[in-house]
Parts: sequence; structure tokens; C-alpha cells
Amino acid sequence: MYGYRCEYCEGTVKPRKVEREAFKHKNGFVILENITIGVCDSCGNRYYHADILHTVHEIATGKRLAERTEPIPVAHL
Repeated sequence: MYGYRCEYCEGTVKPRKVEREAFKHKNGFVILENITIGVCDSCGNRYYHADILHTVHEIATGKRLAERTEPIPVAHL
């Protein structure tokens, strides 16, 4: 799934398991936990498999239930 060249530099995209990754969707934010994403070993750019993005969309649109909901602090500067 990963192992290809980064589109921004000469690095290689390698799999990395992350504890939490936040995604912005037009309907709000979705946080996925303990997922494997692609990360460039040189510049650090993040890449997501289509299955991950489909899951984010399903949760954000209510087609799939989230395990829990957490409040997000908001402030003006």
C-alpha cells in the first residue's frame, strides 16, 4: 500500500501507526485512533489510503456511528 515516492520531495512514503489523526470534513471534524497512515521519511508529508477517507466521510455524514464524541475547545484571538 505504501512504499512509493513522495510527491513533494525525493523521500519514500512509509507506513506509520499513529495513535490519533484528526480529519477536517465539511460537516465537522473526525478523529480516528490507532490507524496506519503513510508518512514521507524525508519531509513528513502525510498520505491516507482511500479506505481511511471513506471511513471519515461515513462518520461525518452519519452513515457510520462514532464510538464516542469529545468536546473541542474553541476560542477567538
